[in-house]
Amino acid sequence: MAGEIPDLHATERTGTGKGAARQSRRDNLVPGIVYGGGADPLPIDLKYNELIKRLKAGRFLSTLFNLKVEGQEDVRVICRGVQRDVVKDLPIHVDLMRLRRTSRINLFIPVEFVGEEQSPGLKRGGVLTVVRPEVELKVTAGDIPEKITVDVSGLDINDIVHISDVDLPQGTRPMITDRDFVIANISAPSGLRASDDGEEDEGEEGGEE
Repeated sequence: MAGEIPDLHATERTGTGKGAARQSRRDNLVPGIVYGGGADPLPIDLKYNELIKRLKAGRFLSTLFNLKVEGQEDVRVICRGVQRDVVKDLPIHVDLMRLRRTSRINLFIPVEFVGEEQSPGLKRGGVLTVVRPEVELKVTAGDIPEKITVDVSGLDINDIVHISDVDLPQGTRPMITDRDFVIANISAPSGLRASDDGEEDEGEEGGEE
């Protein structure tokens, strides 16, 4: 399970319709609706400044939140849409979907690298280049992995880790399925690369004589 599912605080909106939504915006709130999960839709308000902070942090549409509304049971939700003002490009409405434990969703899961002390390539001065510090996976809402682990203890210089080399948690799969994308690689140290380039140049010059 994921270690930390961030809380998203909201208040229940008593009125409905455009008039109530306009009043929320005048009160520096962003109206929204929570739907799905076998329950009635719940109109809510989110604090404008907090929502802006979440949006600027990124991944808002692919982050699982624990929605906390006073007087309601906490529920896991994922954003399914943010409507924005066509002129100012600021949020004016948010759609949140309740999730059952069996719901399948797309989330970015962080990658943890282990075994760096044993890696032959890193011992020789190679550099671990992380191409994807997180990977988008299709996961079950009730069983979200905290991270995926990549063991680099057996990697040498110029070795590459593809997604197919990673043991993914049971029940998850990568969203990108049409190609075996790179997670990380161990590149040669700059001194070794320069040495190799120099040897190639000398060989080319010798061939021209």
